[in-house]
Amino acid sequence: MARPLFYVRKTVIEPCVSFPLPLPMINALEAAGRAGISGAVPVGAVIVRDGVIIATAANAAPGTHDPTAHAEIRAIREAAAALGADRLNECDLWVTLEPCAMCAGAIAHARIARLYYGADDPKGGAVIHGPRLFNQPTCHHRPEIYGGIGALEAGALLREFFEARR
Repeated sequence: MARPLFYVRKTVIEPCVSFPLPLPMINALEAAGRAGISGAVPVGAVIVRDGVIIATAANAAPGTHDPTAHAEIRAIREAAAALGADRLNECDLWVTLEPCAMCAGAIAHARIARLYYGADDPKGGAVIHGPRLFNQPTCHHRPEIYGGIGALEAGALLREFFEARR
């Protein structure tokens, strides 16, 4: 079900301070929240083409026994199927957490035009941390990268999830 991007909802960050998050990030955060409730690490992803959301996914529940079922991979698969193409070069990916090496590789192979992500991942990220995959000379496609969008909300989801498991 496609929805235009011009709808914006205000998200509260701290008492008396709020700013609008873009609809794709709101949807990614909502998907991440649902993933956390199901027992998966709360990460959500949305793919947009021509201002319309074409795929929304979250990390799969642990019971799927699929180590590749990250939100980004699942969204890329859904978008590719919806478009009938393996190249998503006119698409943007919105994800709540900095992608890992596996997901960054899939982003490059899918030819995603722009990557928007929320929270940094100093331990497992591969975009501005770790291997910095898109900076490698062997990487054949580099999306435009915009980080920190919805970082406080995404970080809060992750902290709450892991605190509940300690």
